[in-house]
Amino acid sequence: MTIQVLGHKSPDTDSTGSPIIWAWYMTEIKGEAAKPVLLGEPNTEAAFMLTHWNLDKPEIIADVAEGAPVVIVDTNNPAELPAGINKADIRAIIDHHKLVGGLETKGPIDIRIEPLACTATIMHKMIGDDLAKAPKGIKGAMLTCILSDTLEFRSPTTTPVDKAVAESLAADLGIDIPAYAAEMFAAKSDVSSFSDAELLRMDSKEYTVDGKDFRVSVLETTAPKTVLDRKDSLMAAMVDVAQEDGADQVLLFVVDILNEEATLLVPNDLVKTVAEKSFGVTVTGDTVVLPGIMSRKKQIIPNLKV
Repeated sequence: MTIQVLGHKSPDTDSTGSPIIWAWYMTEIKGEAAKPVLLGEPNTEAAFMLTHWNLDKPEIIADVAEGAPVVIVDTNNPAELPAGINKADIRAIIDHHKLVGGLETKGPIDIRIEPLACTATIMHKMIGDDLAKAPKGIKGAMLTCILSDTLEFRSPTTTPVDKAVAESLAADLGIDIPAYAAEMFAAKSDVSSFSDAELLRMDSKEYTVDGKDFRVSVLETTAPKTVLDRKDSLMAAMVDVAQEDGADQVLLFVVDILNEEATLLVPNDLVKTVAEKSFGVTVTGDTVVLPGIMSRKKQIIPNLKV
């Protein structure tokens, strides 16, 4: 039975590329039939990666069948996975996020979780010398994932390992990192075709903080004004998105990649309190700038207070 390799819902570049990378490795190197699948449409940067490296877009699925063999990458959080994940046959987990708990397996499995910026970096280490057999598209996906998750090494999650792997891949592929990253980020920043609700869910994860359920959304962009010009409609859409998704509040952080700061939209007193308690700022309007804040995983989630 073909093993499905999948990442988290609202797939970003790493959750689109890493299933492709690992399914190639399992099939071509390990001799186990595997295919990548997605839990939603890839974001604009991930779509750029697929086109640039001539990679097929994986099948999009809504759930996994009972007993179906799966490998989970770029998450270990059941809230970010299909509803039936614990009835599937989880064979392995490869991730770079904190251990959440709640997944059930049918027996002992391989788990690899490392404090690196990107799942693809972990895969680079695991694949080792066999990467020499990979086509350009697989190496290109790996490079794109790392540059995306590190924001071209600007993110505080970046480690020397991530940077070294990316530079090695770029040299192998003949890629100029600044020029290629600029293309990636331009694609990521083009959100004109998305509705407000789609933007709020595009790169979004669910977290509970002090009894409050938050949908914590991040939009990484080189053109923050394009997003912030829509702040009134985005804040209005937060009400319906929160209600539909069973959250108390949507928190939207617009990350300015080039200026290395985030702007948090502040639609009400709850978010004002969260901003002031979490980041030590004084909020006087419906937005607040958070200098140096780039990473949801390392700087936003660990600091959230209500």
